[in-house]
Amino acid sequence: MTEPQIPLGPIGMGCANIAGLYAPVTRAEAMETLEAAWSAGLRYFDTAPFYGRGLSERRTGDFLRDKPSGSYVLSTKVGRLMRPDPAGRSVADEPAAPLPFEVVYDYSYEGIMRSVEHSYQRLGLPRIDIAYVHDLGRFAHKDAASGHLRTFLNSGVRALEELRKSGEIGRVGLGVNENEVCLDVMAHADLDCILLASRYTLLDRTAEAELIALCRQRGTRLVVGGVFNSGILATGASGTAWFNYAPADDDIRERVDAIETIVARHGLTLAEAALNFPLACDVVDSVLIGTHRAAGLERNLKALGTPLPADMLDEIEPFVLR
Repeated sequence: MTEPQIPLGPIGMGCANIAGLYAPVTRAEAMETLEAAWSAGLRYFDTAPFYGRGLSERRTGDFLRDKPSGSYVLSTKVGRLMRPDPAGRSVADEPAAPLPFEVVYDYSYEGIMRSVEHSYQRLGLPRIDIAYVHDLGRFAHKDAASGHLRTFLNSGVRALEELRKSGEIGRVGLGVNENEVCLDVMAHADLDCILLASRYTLLDRTAEAELIALCRQRGTRLVVGGVFNSGILATGASGTAWFNYAPADDDIRERVDAIETIVARHGLTLAEAALNFPLACDVVDSVLIGTHRAAGLERNLKALGTPLPADMLDEIEPFVLR
């Protein structure tokens, strides 16, 4: 296994928002946020072809291009190819102004090899440290998930193995929002790491049932994304709070209300507790923070390093999703 040249660090920069995940973001705003991350000492940057239909990779690569070789860790993803759509039909209804490309899912050997080649071209960088297979599972694909998984296991895995063996990619893994597909893939393939979003948080501990123990056994490292569960662990259980990319239902809001009351009694904010929770786990290497504003990044970084009292975690246990 080829390790990244430097450790990931406890906090990494998630680069979806700088490409306008929810609203348009100018190049100047994106560069300001990336510069704030670098100035704060962040050296792990995660991007993907899907974020802004290539825009995130372009902006991330532009920012990192003049940084010294070996001074950062970069991850991107495979599984989606960007097909040119000159008329912009595929993005006409999206609010965030992505580049004019149509998304084509391809988890095959050829698709993954092409994806890496295209990412190198968009990034304009000589090194990709980690390649995650993006959104392989039912969360993204519903009934088509089994077919995509079969394609990946039949040929896509071989692409990852070749890329890792050749040194073209340092480490390989999955970038997903669900536990089940991680278990399915780990039954057939050796993964260096998993970027797991929203399934190991202060609220949602479903990764603890099987996945974390298996990662510990196999030596697979975790990067945790979605620590705020789409926002509700940052905003609290307001009427407009979101959970898992949708408005939170009454059950989730009641759970979060209870958790927020408990953490406040221990002198913490909900966001502080949510940000610091995953870092206590021995298989977690890093937590990703995604934002398009430098001020938001700085606010989150100030919350880093707050230890969570064991008795507080015991108190919130009845309200956790498992």
